[in-house]
Amino acid sequence: MGFFSEENRTLAREIIGRYPKRRSAMIPLLHVAQAQAGWVSEEAMVEIAELVDTTPAEVLGTCSFYEMFKREPVGKYLVNICATMSCALAGAADLMEHAEERLGVRIGGTTPDGMFTLASAECQAACTEAPCLQVNYRYRYRFDATQFDQLIDDLASGALDDEIPSHGVTARIRQRIPAERAVRAVPPDEVHEAPVWLAPSAANGASGGGAG
Repeated sequence: MGFFSEENRTLAREIIGRYPKRRSAMIPLLHVAQAQAGWVSEEAMVEIAELVDTTPAEVLGTCSFYEMFKREPVGKYLVNICATMSCALAGAADLMEHAEERLGVRIGGTTPDGMFTLASAECQAACTEAPCLQVNYRYRYRFDATQFDQLIDDLASGALDDEIPSHGVTARIRQRIPAERAVRAVPPDEVHEAPVWLAPSAANGASGGGAG
């Protein structure tokens, strides 16, 4: 019995079919795995390796490179508070201290009910909106302690479910590519002729007459 649900295994095969090389689908499949469980387990990496014809070690190498993929369970909501220069000058340390008190956990901790994981983040590229934070990578700008408390209350009550999905869900609309719009790419080692856009067209060959 593998890691993926039957629905996600079907989705994984669909995603793999978009690429000329199966291994190119590794990152999208890691996202599918994280959307299913909220994190990426060894079991998930083993199945991804089988699906894309590579080794679990290679999948781990990719998974461990990207901060967004978590290799241990996190809360339903991952709260990342930026601690870099602009946010630090605008009170990020005070906001983090308040967040720790409100949630009852230190940086890196998860609340006992599994709802919230608190983390410190490097620059979130919103320096003009400091201090900022992200909840499951959805931004909140110019935050203070009162706004943080309201955010936590709204998340806990489900008031923001339509806006902020559970950790691991990257998009609500799944990409669909009609067959007639597929790239139809092939692996480089199977290419034996010039690209079609370099071949002389019949129209160019037929329109060689000049004024005479």
